[in-house]
Amino acid sequence: MLKATLEQWRMFKAVVDYGGFNQAADVIHKSQSSIHHAVQKLETVLGVQLLEVKGRRVQLTSSGELMLRRANYLLEEAAKLEAIATNLSGGVESYLRVAIDAIFPPLLLYQVFESVSAQFPYLRIECFETILSGSNELLQAGSVELSITPFPIQSLFNEPLCAISFLSVAHHQHALHQLDRDLTFEDLKSHRQIVVRDSAQSQNQCSGWLGADQRWTVSNLQTSVDLVSRGFGFAWLPETIIQPLLDNKTLVPLRMRQGGKRKTQLYLQFEDADQLGPAARCFMGELRHRSMSMSE
Repeated sequence: MLKATLEQWRMFKAVVDYGGFNQAADVIHKSQSSIHHAVQKLETVLGVQLLEVKGRRVQLTSSGELMLRRANYLLEEAAKLEAIATNLSGGVESYLRVAIDAIFPPLLLYQVFESVSAQFPYLRIECFETILSGSNELLQAGSVELSITPFPIQSLFNEPLCAISFLSVAHHQHALHQLDRDLTFEDLKSHRQIVVRDSAQSQNQCSGWLGADQRWTVSNLQTSVDLVSRGFGFAWLPETIIQPLLDNKTLVPLRMRQGGKRKTQLYLQFEDADQLGPAARCFMGELRHRSMSMSE
């Protein structure tokens, strides 16, 4: 028989998270006395002091720090268990939130949306377009159920989805094309490079070669495409996204001696398969099928 209840652990965590009994009471809508009683009872049945009062502040003891880490895991697992039960009892989920790296082929994504919506007409799909590690941040924060990312988190479930080809390109009248020879990275250094910033709030990085003395950094992939297609600089851009501009010769690949083309692997990623409902599973199936056909 367990000595402590989930509710007691939840109140203990609330006191720590919000900095005191009064603050916790305001947030979780319980009386200050009931929270104080729950934490005291928790300490009594466990025989361990979890909190101590120093001045006007409530602080964790060393034992409390250890117990809080375990309590966080316990409460997270309990929330997952309830989410699974909700899926089982309710059948189909009402919404699906996905984080998609902006380099994923748009047309393929639209086709997946259309197919899933045809099978689940009342499903609301929320799509978050991200750059670099932005999809990971949203997934880890619980803001989405699925993500497509170039940087898989090894502790989560992930699988290879498709490889995206990047080409080094510039406007057809750009000065780099006028050199009329194979280019080196040294040649690029004196020209403006257009790069895209990581969309994750916790990151401040860009990806790829960043050796140009002049650099414009933007937050949107389409802005990068627009700037390069207007002659403001060169960039490595996803081939599937700029294909129309390549076809009409607005953009022309740079004659690089090496490194003019590179590939980035994208991964489908999620945290817990048991929490995914039928619509999410359908979404994953459509992604796999269409990504496979793209690579053939």
